[in-house]
Amino acid sequence: MKKFLGKLILKIVGWKVILHGDKNVLDRCILVVAPHTHNSEYLLGNLAFWSLGKPLKIIIKDAHTKAWYGFLVKALGGIGIDRSQKNDLVNFVKNEFDKSSFSLVITPEGTRSWVPKWRKGFYNMAMAAKVPIAIASGDFNKKIMYMGYTISYEKLSTSTYEEVMEELQNYFIKHNIIAKNLDSWNPKIY
Repeated sequence: MKKFLGKLILKIVGWKVILHGDKNVLDRCILVVAPHTHNSEYLLGNLAFWSLGKPLKIIIKDAHTKAWYGFLVKALGGIGIDRSQKNDLVNFVKNEFDKSSFSLVITPEGTRSWVPKWRKGFYNMAMAAKVPIAIASGDFNKKIMYMGYTISYEKLSTSTYEEVMEELQNYFIKHNIIAKNLDSWNPKIY
């Protein structure tokens, strides 16, 4: 049902999904979603994942999973985290991957505002869980959701952090991704 709904709604709103890699990687990866400048990117990304029939999870404040609408948040892949406590998020994510396969959405900008560089947590999570990093990126000019460009775990484990970041940055530069809010997107990510 989600697959049908995802395809239908994307068609209605005029968006399409283009794969830049093997869609099977999207079964088990850290999914780097960028640019992250507006909440609509989350909705479009969910629809794109639904259209591909892939399992998606997102870390969210546990207030949302404990609220009256929490069942809906969980059904959409929300994993509640108590952000008032210090959490070992890297090991938490590793343990979640030990239990099942899914794509974990991470927005390494950490905010919808302009940032000078990305946070490093997504990289540490991928290394700890021994999963690849894949990209999901919405181009609001072309109305295209690019999915699946991947850096394998094998490549991650033999590359430096700087080499990985340079590869990711080159991807965004090469495809000239146009964010929803241009003033909030910094393609120089490290």
